[in-house]
Amino acid sequence: MAFPTQSTGFSDALVILGAAGIVIPAFARFRVNPVIGFILVGLALGPHGLGALQPRWPWLYHLTITDPHAIEPFAEFGIVLLLFAIGLELSFRRLWSMRTKVFGVGSAELILSAAVIGGTLMLFGQAPAGALGLGLALALSSTALVLPMTGTSGEVGSGAFAMLLFEDLALVPILFALAALGPNAGGGWSELMSTLMSGGLTVLLLLVAGRFALPPLFAQAARTKSPELFLAISLLVVILASIATTAAGLSPIVGALLAGLLIAETEYHTEVEVITAPFRGLALGVFLITVGMSIDVAALASQWGALVLAVAGVVLAKSVVTALLLRLSGTRPGAAVETGLLMASPSETTLIVLGAAQAGGLVQPDAAAFWQTVTAIGLTITPLLAHLGRDVARRVERRQTRETATIPEPGPAARVLIVGFGRVGRLVASMLATHERPYLAVDADIDAVSAARKEGFAVLFGDASRAEMIDRLGLDHAAAVVLTMDDPVQQLRLTRRIRDAHHDLPIIARARDARNAAQLYRAGATDAVPEQLESSFQLSEAVLTEIGVAVGPVIASIHEKRAEQRASIMEMGGLSEAPKERGRRLRDA
Repeated sequence: MAFPTQSTGFSDALVILGAAGIVIPAFARFRVNPVIGFILVGLALGPHGLGALQPRWPWLYHLTITDPHAIEPFAEFGIVLLLFAIGLELSFRRLWSMRTKVFGVGSAELILSAAVIGGTLMLFGQAPAGALGLGLALALSSTALVLPMTGTSGEVGSGAFAMLLFEDLALVPILFALAALGPNAGGGWSELMSTLMSGGLTVLLLLVAGRFALPPLFAQAARTKSPELFLAISLLVVILASIATTAAGLSPIVGALLAGLLIAETEYHTEVEVITAPFRGLALGVFLITVGMSIDVAALASQWGALVLAVAGVVLAKSVVTALLLRLSGTRPGAAVETGLLMASPSETTLIVLGAAQAGGLVQPDAAAFWQTVTAIGLTITPLLAHLGRDVARRVERRQTRETATIPEPGPAARVLIVGFGRVGRLVASMLATHERPYLAVDADIDAVSAARKEGFAVLFGDASRAEMIDRLGLDHAAAVVLTMDDPVQQLRLTRRIRDAHHDLPIIARARDARNAAQLYRAGATDAVPEQLESSFQLSEAVLTEIGVAVGPVIASIHEKRAEQRASIMEMGGLSEAPKERGRRLRDA
């Protein structure tokens, strides 16, 4: 019987997991984009690197990836999860508002880039049909690499996303068109129309089913408070949607994007995004390793001049076309240049289109292999182009700014973040609303969140014990954080985490008693309010006013007694003064 370590798949999985565990922290320490690290790992450990030496030195079997095709499904799954994450950040309303950019600028960018690249190739002797196939393939840009760098908001992110979204939607028509143009094509256009009709019906059915089925499904998962079940349902929705669109003849990434959009319309989108993030990162790393494995160092050495010219030509053509179109649509010069450079590299889907063009007889195998290497090099330099784009954008904006900078318009007031929305959190939110102060509450009880949202409270479903969730709530722009959970251990951990990352942010925490309050002060809370003492103060106030003592002296004496109790708690916690007073003294000094 063979041991598991003698399995090729098992060995490759160990190499990939080891690479992920080493590459990400190592490159993060040196502030280098891990994208380059994963590609270099694939280059070094793939069949064109150390893997080529494995027959001579068998011990390299355990350190190299011997079957690059075996991990390609995992790479494709990473792209599917990436499109799912993009869908989570969107909504149908926002997608509708972007229709002009998607079908206007997006379609123009793809068509013009393909025309420029294809026309240039025709000048160098490529046949018209082959030039069209290569132009369309190389005009595509990398969704997997660009969007994690830019997001989907802001001038750069929204522009890049609109163009990438159109490219992803156009992938299936491109593949059918290339099949129809091939020398052995038969019925390609009729097959395309049939696929579009069945695909449209499938998308409509998914929209209707998701609208009614997803909210109760995720509600039941949320009530179990089981992260594993929540993750399983999230992945199940992605897989089923991708299978449905694939069966209809569309790309699986269309189904993944649709699944994300449907979940984004529910109250669970933030929790789903947080809980699936580690899988997206690992799967994307696998994809990047496969890109590195496709780079043949020997071919680079023998054709380096032609490869450099090809990469430079593609990058120049796409960046110029994209930047000009964005400028014509009203984008700022700096943002247009940055987006143009970000979109300049070929895409992971370029490899798919190249394969279709070769299978249809439009491109010869040696030409397809050459442009596959160009694509791999382009993907490798995408982070460098992003860095270059930011630098050039800053210089362009600096050159464009000739007048004295004006004072920017004030943005929205900083909001208070309320963690926990039970009895105490609801009261705090009501008081903030009464005084017209913005706030955002987060709670892991879906029933409480649903009830509060129906009453008009600004509440988000999510588990605040996860560091990723807290990071996504925008503490950099918060006015204060209020911790109202009835969980002392979680409160202490959360207080330390927030205080370590945000030294000046006010943290007001609910405490069970004086001892718990002292612990919270030591952890970095600005104020810790013991429930037992506050209930005693309220009871004392009611007694004194009922027996005829004036309200003014009663309130003054309670404030004095509260200050004494706070000082006592400080002494219990081994602190000479509260963090609030200490921060004020340091700022005054």
